Amino acid sequence: MTVYPFPMKNTANSVTTHRTAIAQATVKVSKQETIDSINHKKVGKGDVFEVSRVAGMFAVKRTSEVLPDAHNIPIDFCEVRHAVDGLDIVIEVEVQALSRVGISSEAMYGASVAALTVYDLLKPVDKEVEIRNIKLIKNKGGAEQYRDRLDREIKTAVVVCSDSISSGTKKDLAGKAIIDGLKGHQVEVNDYTIIRDEVESIQEKVLALYADRYDMVILCGGTGLSPRDVTPEAVRPLLDREIPGIAEAARNFGQQHMPYAMLSRSVAGLKGNTLILTLPGSTRGAEETMDALFPFVLHIFKVALGMRHAE
Repeated sequence: MTVYPFPMKNTANSVTTHRTAIAQATVKVSKQETIDSINHKKVGKGDVFEVSRVAGMFAVKRTSEVLPDAHNIPIDFCEVRHAVDGLDIVIEVEVQALSRVGISSEAMYGASVAALTVYDLLKPVDKEVEIRNIKLIKNKGGAEQYRDRLDREIKTAVVVCSDSISSGTKKDLAGKAIIDGLKGHQVEVNDYTIIRDEVESIQEKVLALYADRYDMVILCGGTGLSPRDVTPEAVRPLLDREIPGIAEAARNFGQQHMPYAMLSRSVAGLKGNTLILTLPGSTRGAEETMDALFPFVLHIFKVALGMRHAE
């Protein structure tokens, strides 16, 4: 027997965002008398719209119990709305949540159950009632919403700061993980260098990249607490404007995965028009920081038009 694995999508490394989804379903009745019965609450089983509203809300909250690949999501807002257009009963289900995963299935399932409830209540009085369509009409939120379409190449360098890697006693995995992560966001690396954990070496390299008009310089390693971890000390004096929120976002995201993330001393900011980021030297720390910052940090190059380097 062949077994086909069907794992649930792993969202552990996704960033929490505010998400909104609205789904719509249409129930078609065959006569005006049915609509009149609904409006005057003369359908034998009760208030059709109210029962449908409650059923739809229950369905939204219990989607993960029905759909095998749906995640159990705390729902922050749910509303089921009904409108009559001729012989059509139009149902809209709006769902909002602070979530790592999309909520379109919750809205669609809620609309489906709300429509089916209307059908079930009306079938004794209208044998030709039918559900016409169910569709998603709005889906907002998630990382894709914040993925800017950049109109130029972002000239990028990755600099690995490590005594052991520069001496050849250890292979670089974290720097390569950063490069792979950047490729996933359509950012090509123009310079990849390995240097020692020394303030002078780090500053010399950063200044050279700045002089060569690099848009983004990512330093990997040297952000911890060992005596040789000097990347923040080397970088901070070079910054014209520190951007504390970048490092705070990375540490906050990392803390949800690894309690030791609070010990990171990463810094970030601008030197002139060059964005400088410092990431942990561990592969896991570098990957999690990339998940926390990208593609969102690239918004800098979209909104700050005055930062554009001259050709």
